[in-house]
Amino acid sequence: MIIRQLGLQEYLPTFEAMKNFTAQRSTETSDEIWVLQHPPTYTLGQAGDAAHLLQPNAQIPLIPIDRGGQITYHGPGQLVIYLLLDLRRRRLFVRDLVHRIEQAIIDTLADFGIVSQRKSGAPGIYLAGEPAIPAELHGAKIAALGLKVTKQCCYHGLALNVDMDLKPFLAINPCGYEGLKTIDMKSLGVSDNIDIVAKNIVSHLSQQLEVRS
Repeated sequence: MIIRQLGLQEYLPTFEAMKNFTAQRSTETSDEIWVLQHPPTYTLGQAGDAAHLLQPNAQIPLIPIDRGGQITYHGPGQLVIYLLLDLRRRRLFVRDLVHRIEQAIIDTLADFGIVSQRKSGAPGIYLAGEPAIPAELHGAKIAALGLKVTKQCCYHGLALNVDMDLKPFLAINPCGYEGLKTIDMKSLGVSDNIDIVAKNIVSHLSQQLEVRS
């Protein structure tokens, strides 16, 4: 597994690079994890409805892409992890892969004292209803995920809100859900920087993605 720390990257060139990497890879190509952030960008999944962009913003482009899911927002302070994996070689089905990615996010958040959970039928990670968390934030979304699988290889991945401007989320129905609140780690009292969070989540992902016999 090759880990690439890419810093702040424009969305479209990165999207094209993921597609090209996947199209050109062979059975011998090493899997890669790309760790990065994006400038402000809305992305719309393959079956997404552009009506979920409630307030278009000339400063934030809306880019239709080929992952699953609806609309989401990317911006500085959000940790984006792209997983370029050969699922056959790793003996992973898509549902299992999604479960493992979600578990890596849950375990990472737990490292920083945040209790989170899955939600049936809604990929991503949400705050659990813990007494320490204000009631209005119970169920708020802190991480999103979306994948594209072609010829048993995947790309795209996850986005974890670490320390970002959350206001652009108010202009959309996040992931197609009207009124869904979003939150970041800083708002929950986490002061560690994004590089520390990235180190933890890459470690958890590496453990979850080990080839099982």
